[in-house]
Amino acid sequence: MEKRHLPSLTALRAFEAFARRGQMTTAADELCVTHGAISRQIRSLETALGLNLTEGPRHRLRLTEAGARLAAALSASFDQMEAALTGIRGDHHVELHLSCVGTLAIRWLIPRLPAFHALHPLVRVKVTESYAAVDFHRDRFDAAIRVNETAPIVGAEAVPFLENFHGPVVAPALVGAGPTGLEGLTRLTTGTRQTAWAEWEHHSGVTLPSPPDSQEFEHIFYTLEAAAAGLGVGLTPWVYVAADVAAGRLAAPLGFAPTPSKFWFLTPAGQSKPAVAQFRAWLLDEAAKVPPPPKVVRRAA
Repeated sequence: MEKRHLPSLTALRAFEAFARRGQMTTAADELCVTHGAISRQIRSLETALGLNLTEGPRHRLRLTEAGARLAAALSASFDQMEAALTGIRGDHHVELHLSCVGTLAIRWLIPRLPAFHALHPLVRVKVTESYAAVDFHRDRFDAAIRVNETAPIVGAEAVPFLENFHGPVVAPALVGAGPTGLEGLTRLTTGTRQTAWAEWEHHSGVTLPSPPDSQEFEHIFYTLEAAAAGLGVGLTPWVYVAADVAAGRLAAPLGFAPTPSKFWFLTPAGQSKPAVAQFRAWLLDEAAKVPPPPKVVRRAA
């Protein structure tokens, strides 16, 4: 058999990832390398082929006609390779790659995964944190979990599996004797949800006292840990703190109000992977076990 005359496989993978993802940074994240490494591999591939595969400003590169043709061929080839490897594994472990909103993964999903693995020991669930819009053509996820008022994307199968209730939580020792129990407490906020408190007042019909101070945290996970530590009162979906409230680590003096949003399980339209079907069935069973939240206590400040 004659020797194959192919460029570096590393360079081909880097170029295909960039072409599919559309950005150097996201391609670098996928391949666990630096932005500069992706750029260097693409330059080396262009040199080896003697062709320009990209054009335009450095921060807004686009594919040339030759680049688009090569990208299409590479994606098809890599898909074939992936399918072949999956088939060869046979009865060995199958990986299910799940894109999930981070706090749900940390505080609810991952603690329950041992139960899924006990039922399906050959399926390994790989969880990637993401809040971005789901695009199964761009991102090679088998499934995704997002929270939204409606099914977040067109062209995918979307199953709502959890209702979304939200409410204030605080360290039990800080609950006061005032009308709401939250008088005099610092209000803890999350940087990405600046309107959350106003939304809760609207959904619950409860008017909160003006806080003496506020403190912002980058992530809701930090906000909840700050509330448990006694730094003030935080706001959260019920599913994130049901276990903490049951254990007495957090108190919810005003209960939880329903919101228009739901937690959705998303899969590519027409997908029939057995592992995904098994995970979806298990997820619906686990969601059904979530206890109902404490009802809203409508007390005016």
